[in-house]
Order: sequence, then structure tokens, then C-alpha cells
Amino acid sequence: MSFATISVIGLGYIGLPTAAAFASKQRNVVGIDINQHAVDTINRGAIHIVEPDLDKVVKTAVEGGFLRASTLPVEADAFLIAVPTPFKGDHEPDMVFVKAAAESIAPVLKKGALVILESTSPVGSTEQMAGWLADLRPDLTFPHQAGEAADINVAYCPERVLPGQVMVELIKNDRVIGGMTPVCSVRASELYKIFLEGECVVTNSRTAEMCKLTENSFRDVNIAFANELSLICAAQEINVWELIRLANRHPRVNILQPGPGVGGHCIAVDPWFIVAQNPEQAQLIRTAREVNDGKPHWVVNQVKAAVADCLAETGKRSSEITIACFGLAFKPNIDDLRESPAMEITQLLSSWHSGTTLAVEPNIHELPKKLSGHCELATTEEALEQADVLVMLVDHQSFKAIPGTQVQQRWIVDTKGVWR
Repeated sequence: MSFATISVIGLGYIGLPTAAAFASKQRNVVGIDINQHAVDTINRGAIHIVEPDLDKVVKTAVEGGFLRASTLPVEADAFLIAVPTPFKGDHEPDMVFVKAAAESIAPVLKKGALVILESTSPVGSTEQMAGWLADLRPDLTFPHQAGEAADINVAYCPERVLPGQVMVELIKNDRVIGGMTPVCSVRASELYKIFLEGECVVTNSRTAEMCKLTENSFRDVNIAFANELSLICAAQEINVWELIRLANRHPRVNILQPGPGVGGHCIAVDPWFIVAQNPEQAQLIRTAREVNDGKPHWVVNQVKAAVADCLAETGKRSSEITIACFGLAFKPNIDDLRESPAMEITQLLSSWHSGTTLAVEPNIHELPKKLSGHCELATTEEALEQADVLVMLVDHQSFKAIPGTQVQQRWIVDTKGVWR
């Protein structure tokens, strides 16, 4: 069965680029999202997120009649679910949005349809989703009921793209295809090959789910090593960036760069899914998460110490001191604030500090609600002119381009080594 109509549920940082990639190959794509603003923006041929080259692809697809957005699901040959999977309780995965997506498409499922879960999920989620759909549509059969002969094919196919390079990596990177049956894997592979230039690597749904969690846990553990080194080096009065540069000259050593913590909806979240399901076995993964989650609080203490030094040396009152936090996104050159340690640090500082706290984030136009009322959005020039204490949190390209002669402040907390 060909895929004449493809529906993507969730038009965020992964769903919209995926929908655009299919539409760029002149397939009829309907994107579904509960956010009316996002739907209206896309239907105008514009985008509501920051991602290089995405705006051009969406504009061309909408103007060509291959992409439209809606708040209501429609009948399609393939459904891709790309919705958030947040926490609940003590870092336990919350499948509420996946369940809501499954419930929304159930009424429009037809025999022969393919349903793919892309959302990062704990092991067993694809089978759980198939169970929800089966309960809602007893007139159809699913892989856990009828195997290869099922009316509906179901697979788990996680994304593995880097924000800021999504439109390249979505097409070039290999794709893990985890079907509930071999037939499900074949059909999912056929779907992605519409735009994919990388290889479709086939496995089962549970292994594919664990693969996604493993990839991000591996990265988290390696970042934790670098972040822990930065704490040790600070205590030993050693330049951590020089240390890592020297250590990396060893032919079998490749230490990552430290930062203010770990953010984003993947690395900061996915390892906890493994820990939640395997609390006794996942000791290293848990420790890495705790190291990275603790780094923002260490940074805040460094800033407090810098403010104390500033007060002692200038004789100013605390209310007369201005702190400028450079960057709010979870990584450079994007607008994504999800799970951002820079956001957490700025929020903690603005709540503690009696003076002015400036937030410098060139990729947004207004502060998120959790910061509004506590700090002010400022330009780079305003921050360098007004601030007494500078806090470098995200190494945006525009920040790295600031000439050293413009940075006159004596009190600097640089978590990225930009001004070292």
C-alpha cells in the first residue's frame, strides 16, 4: 500500500521538520497539533520555532499544497506520533500525551494504516500504545493480536537529530526501525525511504526504544565526566579547558567540554527512563544524571561568590548590582528552552538577587512566564554596558564573536570557556 496521505501528530521541534521532509517529496501531509497558534502559523507558510532552513521548506510545501496543519486528526495511510513525554512524580515517564495522541487518531484509523511512535519512550511503550488502540478499535486487529496478518501495522522509530542541524540530519542520518513484527518494520522502512538518504536499520520495537535511551544516556555519562572535572579543577585552581585540551592529545582520550548542566528534551530526560525501569542496575546512569542536574546549583554558588566580591570591592549595596546572564537556550544557536540549565540558573539568580538581573538571549523576543517579573530581556550591548557581573551560560555564535576589548567586567562566571 502506498502512502498517499501522511499525518504527523505533534508539530514541535521534531514533528514539523518531519512533516516538512515528507511534504518536500510532494506527499500529501497533514500535521496535527493542539496549539492553534502553531497551526495558523504553519498554514500561512511560516514556522513557530527556530530551526535553520525549516522556514524555506515549510513555505514551499504549504504554497505547493503538500502541507497543511489542523487541530483535528484526519484519515491517513500513515500516522507518526511526535509528542512530548515529560516527567511525573520522581522522574517517572509520563505517557499522557502519547495516550492522548493515540486516542485522537483511533477514530480515523483504517485497515492497512501504519502507526509509528517517534516520541522518546520507556521500553514497552509501543506495545502499550498498540494496546490502547486495540481497546478503542475492536473492529481492527493489531500486531500483538494477529502478528503479521494485523490490520494495522505499528512500529517505533526514534529521531536522532541535533537541534540546529535537523533538516540535514533528518535526511542524512541512519534510522532505527523497530517494528512490532517484520512486516511492520518493512512498511516503516518504506515510509522513511520517501525522504531518507541514510540507512534504515531494522530491529524490534523494544530494542529500538532502548536504543534511543542508550544513545542519550551514553552522551549524558560523558558530559557528566566533563562537568565533574570542572568542579574538581575549580577546587584545585586548574583551568579545566586547558586540562581537557592537554588530555585530549592522548590518542585514545576524547573528553567533552563542560558546561552549566545538561538540557533539552532528550539527554536531560531519557536516562531517567532507564533508571525508572531499572533502579537497581542503572547506578552509573543515575549518578551521571545527578552530577549534571547538580551543576546549575554549583554555578549559582559561583555567581553568588562573584557578587559578594563585587560588593566588598565596590562598596555598593546588593540592590545596586546588576547581573547579566548570557543565554537561555539549552544549546547554542537555537531558541529551545526545554530543560535548559541556563534557564534554571537565570531563574534561581533572579529570584535570589535583590538587584537587576538581565537575560540575554538573541533567539527569543520575550521572556518565558517563569522569568517575567523577575528579570529583564536585554541586548548584548545593553548587558555589557550595564552589568557588574557577567554569567556566560550558552556559547551562541554571537556571544563568541564579542571582541575581548568590549568585556571590561572584572567579575565573570564563564561556564563555557568563551572568555577564558
